[in-house]
Amino acid sequence: MADALFDPALISPDLQSQLKPQFLIRPLAPTDYHKQFLPLLSQLTTVGPLTHAQFLDRYSYLKTHSHEYYTIVIEDTSKQLIVGAGTILVERKFVHLNGLVGHIEDIVTHKEYRGMNLGKMVIETLKHIGKVTGCYKIILDCSKDNIPFYEKCGFKHKEYEMVTYIDENDASKVRSKL
Repeated sequence: MADALFDPALISPDLQSQLKPQFLIRPLAPTDYHKQFLPLLSQLTTVGPLTHAQFLDRYSYLKTHSHEYYTIVIEDTSKQLIVGAGTILVERKFVHLNGLVGHIEDIVTHKEYRGMNLGKMVIETLKHIGKVTGCYKIILDCSKDNIPFYEKCGFKHKEYEMVTYIDENDASKVRSKL
C-alpha cells in the first residue's frame, strides 16, 4: 500500500490471521474517505461535515508525522467499507530516560459489526504498534461503561481523567473559525 499512513509492516500478521478473510487490518489511506471512515467516526463522536479536501489535508499532516500518529482501520473488503478504527499517538517524554508513551484514541466499531471482536482486534493491533515502536506504557481514557471491555484487552483501571473544554476552539461548535 504505497500511500498508507505508516509502514504496514508494523501491523502483526498474527492478528490479521485471526480475522475472517473479508476483513483487513491496515493503516489509514486517503481512499478511506470514500469507504465511509468519517461516518464511522461519527458513530463515536462529533465529526462535522468535512470535505474531501479537508480530509486529505489532515491526512497529509498525519502522514508527515507518521512516527507519532498511527491510525488503523479494519476494512470489510467485500463491501469496501471501513468497519473499525483507532489511533495510537506516540508521545515523546523526558521521563523514563526519554521514554515513549502510547495514547489510544478514537476506538470505534461500526454498529452493524459489533459483537464480532473487531474492537478487540483494533486494540490489540494498536498495542502491538505501541510495543514495536518502543512505548513503555500505553494509556487510554474511556467511559465507565467501557471499563470491562478494556480490562478484557489487558488494561488496568488507574487514576482519573480530568478535562476542560475550550468551546471557542471547537470548530464543530464555532463555525466562524472555519
